[in-house]
Amino acid sequence: MTMNERPATPADPDARDVRIPRPTPYPLRPTIPDEMDAWVVARPGPIASGPLERVRLPVPAPGPGEVLVEVEACGVCRTDLHLAEGDLPPRRPRTVPGHEVVGRVAAAGPGSVRFAPGDRVGVAWLRSTCGHCRHCRRGAENLCPFSTYTGWDADGGYAEYLVVPEDYAYSLPEETSAEKLAPLLCAGIIGYRALLRCDLPPGGRLGIYGFGGSAHLTAQVAIAQGATVHVYTRSAGAQELARTLGAASAGYDTDAPPGSLDAAILFAPVGELVPVALAALDRGGTLAVAGIHLSDVPPLNYQRHLFQERTLRSVTANTRADGRAFLDLTSARPPRVTTNPYPFDAADQALNDLEAGRFEGAAVLIGEREALA
Repeated sequence: MTMNERPATPADPDARDVRIPRPTPYPLRPTIPDEMDAWVVARPGPIASGPLERVRLPVPAPGPGEVLVEVEACGVCRTDLHLAEGDLPPRRPRTVPGHEVVGRVAAAGPGSVRFAPGDRVGVAWLRSTCGHCRHCRRGAENLCPFSTYTGWDADGGYAEYLVVPEDYAYSLPEETSAEKLAPLLCAGIIGYRALLRCDLPPGGRLGIYGFGGSAHLTAQVAIAQGATVHVYTRSAGAQELARTLGAASAGYDTDAPPGSLDAAILFAPVGELVPVALAALDRGGTLAVAGIHLSDVPPLNYQRHLFQERTLRSVTANTRADGRAFLDLTSARPPRVTTNPYPFDAADQALNDLEAGRFEGAAVLIGEREALA
């Protein structure tokens, strides 16, 4: 059977979801094409060297327990930049990056019953875990040594279609645009986990170092929960955005806070800021480092940076429970999502602009069909 002959329903009639697919403003194609446009990391290296290449690929077929998703939009994450530039060693050649995906279920593999064709879903960084190791059994699946990741271990959302295990996809609302939903799926979820990891006390003082796509969402969650937020970033535009979102202050990344911080989150991938943030903490404060990649950390002085029970923590991926909790939180109280849309054919430019700091908030690739809708 060719891809054009493949129906957009599960192959096993007994596995079909009995729900009637709801009408969508983004109708599925009547048939699934055999090939699709995609971007791959062809030659990891500096973004100016053009590591991304636009190609034609076969549309993937969903396997058991998987769904095929037609991509509406895909957020552009700094992790994609790390992969393209080789800071993250590629796990497979010519991978399609992208893990902040909003799309529609186009087809389901055998045994997949959770979603119906046309359902809107989100695909995030965490793609699978073993479910059996001691980390998974105690609810820390983000630490599973057998975990896989969208856009790193498997092709991601810089494409017209991708497949994902249905258990790792999120249901998404219809009323919010794909452009505004996409950054929630990594920038938002990872920022939320970082907020949990920094142990901010109720009504506490939070320092945020770096203010990009993830930080501008995390700040809003913390402020809504009653925190006083101080932002530190080299970008004057980001400082202004922080103030408009309710930050108590916004200055440069080496500025001293107006008072000791109860907690801090480092979003900038700059190791030199670790001792700066630790020195700004009050006794018992915690610094959470949110990025998957960080430049080298300078030597720490025990008395100045760690004594009096200051804590330094990393943030590693997220659990699906984190994702569901964050998406429920934002559904009840939607944040202001600052986005910069790029057409699908400008994925390389979006990463270039991210590396150069040419925009505030988050970049989002808009699928070609979504752009015409």
